[in-house]
Amino acid sequence: MKLPPIVSSLEVGFFTILLVTGLSTPGQAEITSLDTGNIEDILNNAGVALVNFYADWCRFSQMLQPIFEEASNIAREEFPDVTQVVFARVDCDQHSDIAQRYRISKYPTLKLFRNGMMMKREYRGQRSVTAIADFIRQQKVDPIKEIHSLEEGNTVDRDRRNIIGYFDQKDSENYHTFEKVANILRDDCVFLAAFGDVSQTERFSGDNVIYKPMGETVPDMVYLGSLTNFDLTYAWAQDKCVPLVREITFENGEELTEEGIPFLILFHVKEDTESLEKFQHEVARQLISEKGSINFLHADCEKFRHPLLHIQKTPADCPVIAIDSFRHMYVYPEFRDIEIPGKLRQFVLDLHSGKLHREFHHGPDPTDSTPGQEEIGEVASNPPESSFQKLAPSETRYTLLRDRDEL
Repeated sequence: MKLPPIVSSLEVGFFTILLVTGLSTPGQAEITSLDTGNIEDILNNAGVALVNFYADWCRFSQMLQPIFEEASNIAREEFPDVTQVVFARVDCDQHSDIAQRYRISKYPTLKLFRNGMMMKREYRGQRSVTAIADFIRQQKVDPIKEIHSLEEGNTVDRDRRNIIGYFDQKDSENYHTFEKVANILRDDCVFLAAFGDVSQTERFSGDNVIYKPMGETVPDMVYLGSLTNFDLTYAWAQDKCVPLVREITFENGEELTEEGIPFLILFHVKEDTESLEKFQHEVARQLISEKGSINFLHADCEKFRHPLLHIQKTPADCPVIAIDSFRHMYVYPEFRDIEIPGKLRQFVLDLHSGKLHREFHHGPDPTDSTPGQEEIGEVASNPPESSFQKLAPSETRYTLLRDRDEL
């Protein structure tokens, strides 16, 4: 292979990896190329599909290609049924309409599909044959644990969200719906199931599904819809399994950042559950209509000391509420004010209207009769930059396609 006249040692390394790995990759890799004519049929008939959205000119895509092919070979050996596991790819230059449909913003992007439904969490792990093969194995593990006594169902871990299904038979339409839902939400809830005589006392009016929330004193909730209706069952379970206020960690930070909407974050001491409960209550009361335009999050003060210092706070100041717009950070004046009707909502609306950004640069609006938001830093024209933007996908790992333009 002829190298460009000027290349860095790192680029030489990339070419070497491609050459060596390419020579050792078996030729029988079964990677399905997707286009507008076959994508629906192939994904809808695949139990699990891992799709590589790539561009030929992207060096990271070039590096991944032989690894992806070899992982596909391993998966084919372990799961020979072609409908169980599918490895597929989309050339985003050739099929930009497909890339736009799935909101591809970086190359390569590895998205997971189940029976045609795209999973929210894409593959962000190590780009190695072993790691990708292990990821597929994990996806094929049954997410439902069978319980053999009612006592097991009554003594579940209440630090987790649990959904328990009570069924007459395992081979039933109701259970197959439950199974599909469990596969999709496997990372968000613990799913358990009981059958036959074990479940009989809980099936007083037919097959039954119960949600057991986190916390010993929180009452259980019963699903009242039809178990043959997948959309209805999934919507109910998703509402229970995916909380309105999610915890941000270093593990999910890239995923949350890439959603592309600002963060409203409560920084709190891990043991301070009272402040978290107040925040959750007020978000649900004041901001439910803003879901989709801002991410409601909470973060451990100790783990996220750096963002706190960035806004001139320390764990001793917690609980602290702030907005990170991916350009700047804005602090909510006083945590105790969140219970004032409409106060927290106005803080978010002021972000969307540009008021927070404008006031940081130019001071309070002349017509504003209410106290201005808390200013950080010595001059109003220099608000702190985003801290969580650093968790976004890195240019050392992806070719990024666009920049965001937040307030």
